[in-house]
Amino acid sequence: MVTDTPSPAKGPTPPLVGPAIPRGRLVLMRHGETAWSRTGQHTGLTDLPLLPEGEEAARQITHVLEGMQFVHVRSSPLQRARRTAELAGLEVDELDPDLVEWDYGAYEGRSTSDVRAELGYHWTVFEHGVLPGETPGETVEEVSARASRVLDRIWPRLFDGDVCLVGHGHALRVLAAVYLRQAPRFGAHLTFEVGAVAILAHHHEDPVVEAWNRRR
Repeated sequence: MVTDTPSPAKGPTPPLVGPAIPRGRLVLMRHGETAWSRTGQHTGLTDLPLLPEGEEAARQITHVLEGMQFVHVRSSPLQRARRTAELAGLEVDELDPDLVEWDYGAYEGRSTSDVRAELGYHWTVFEHGVLPGETPGETVEEVSARASRVLDRIWPRLFDGDVCLVGHGHALRVLAAVYLRQAPRFGAHLTFEVGAVAILAHHHEDPVVEAWNRRR
């Protein structure tokens, strides 16, 4: 004789619990133009001032930021970043040494074409880094580690609202790659213009780019 096996008692369906997603956006701001950014020279820790054109571009950023209210603003301590923040109408809450530009070591002040001519191959800082020498500079992994520390510090603040980071082209490109959960060398595909703004956020649980290279 075949008997029916009773079905197990069903309780209430447990709620789906996903990762905690911050409501705030992460706004990245690259400093305005300097003498070396104009000529394509690698500008790492050399503390150059903004050109007059760079100062004007920084003032124009106020139009991009219109309507934004930041719960926290953090800047590189280098003057080109601090001045850009000031001219954009931002009050910096904290200077963060981990937001400085890539340390290019012996390649500081040199253009990509100049380095390639010396090395004899198609060098890029993202692919090859700074070759060991008397002034070795940083690897992309070291820049990525700094970016991760910055993101760890500001992550809790993103649950309260928007956060702005003011810094430098290469370092912010690596930081964006880390935020997007990509390898740090993915930053090579994110050209960041001087005096421009990028906006990173989340769509559901996925980190996304809302805007990139906005100037007005």
